[in-house]
Amino acid sequence: MEFLCTELRATNVSWLVSMHLPDIAPGDPLKGWRPRGYGFLHPAPQLESVGERYIDIVKSGAIDITSVRNVAEAGQWRVNLLSDLADPEWYQSAFYQLHYLAIGRADAIWAGCPVNEDTELFFGVSRSPECPPFTAAERDAMGIIVRGLKWFYRQFLLSHGYCIASAPLSVSERQVLQGLLCGSTEKEIAREQGLSPHTVHDYVKAIYRKFGIRNRAALMALWLGRSISQ
Repeated sequence: MEFLCTELRATNVSWLVSMHLPDIAPGDPLKGWRPRGYGFLHPAPQLESVGERYIDIVKSGAIDITSVRNVAEAGQWRVNLLSDLADPEWYQSAFYQLHYLAIGRADAIWAGCPVNEDTELFFGVSRSPECPPFTAAERDAMGIIVRGLKWFYRQFLLSHGYCIASAPLSVSERQVLQGLLCGSTEKEIAREQGLSPHTVHDYVKAIYRKFGIRNRAALMALWLGRSISQ
């Protein structure tokens, strides 16, 4: 992030983890993707509050168009100027005022980096209002810098406590995972899914194996972005 900040003459760099929920509500503009964590190269209390507010806004369903357009390309590598994601009138919006100008950033480049089919890591470089906007050439330069580092993205997320499966979850495993995260017992999950307790237990073991954990406490710790105590 220091290298990105220096090479692109940015004032700060942010990162955001987005994870795909097991169930997608009909008409969900983010198609099941939700922010799970964030951070900054140069952190500050004001930035932390903005990050928390963004997550609250997404939870409330008031989704910003720039997020919708970024999610539309989920699963593929992409680098976008802020102007690639926003219409001209968006710069007069309350979202831009609160999440950009209010914290001293006027422009940004966002890189979406798929880690697996359920997880994406975003890096954003930003500039203050006193700086010129980013150019298409700088956008392309950021792509060259951060592309091809998938191994690093996985290690980055694991170091921050985010759960990254070693292999994709099956449809049935996703359904069982949803039950585990909701606090249901294996017997309750079996009854809800119309499966035998033995089958559900096998799915639970497969889920733990893919996440590299041994119990539900560790699963919850990973899902919440906390350190693991198995």
